Amino acid sequence: MAELGPQDHIVLGLIARHGPLTPYDIKARLEESVDKFWPIPHAQLYRVPPRLADQGLLREEAEESGRRRRVFHLTDAGRAELTRWLGDPTSPQPETRDPAQLKLFFADLGDPGDVVALARNQVAEHQHWLDMYRDLYAEIDPDDSVRATSRARILRLGIMHEQAYVDYWRELAANPDNLPESRQ
Repeated sequence: MAELGPQDHIVLGLIARHGPLTPYDIKARLEESVDKFWPIPHAQLYRVPPRLADQGLLREEAEESGRRRRVFHLTDAGRAELTRWLGDPTSPQPETRDPAQLKLFFADLGDPGDVVALARNQVAEHQHWLDMYRDLYAEIDPDDSVRATSRARILRLGIMHEQAYVDYWRELAANPDNLPESRQ
């Protein structure tokens, strides 16, 4: 079996959580959940379920009438792979591909005012994400035993992450010439 990537485990997890899904349903479930921190291009997302079915991790069922949608079910092998993946405490190194960090790295090559403008823009961007995560956290239904705990965990991480970015960029905008302090 080919090594599985994050998008494969996302599809397995969404089907395990919500039951059989069409690729369109997977896209909708992705958009309401992990898409905020792990987006997958729709074209790629539509290729994942058939590939997982070819590997025996999903079972495909085509509707015989109507729109003839393709519905994907989790197999025992798919459940075992999801369980194996979740039980593995290791993860690949995180990928941070933040264009603002690239600009910050090369800021000494530009106009000094560019750093302040960049920092102010980043405060606004990260404040937007922070507000969105806080709103989503406030909307968690504690009676939703399927998702309440996992949503609360990931949203709390998102809130803390975005708060750190807001604090950093705000401090940089106010004091662009100060050397950053290390808080160890």
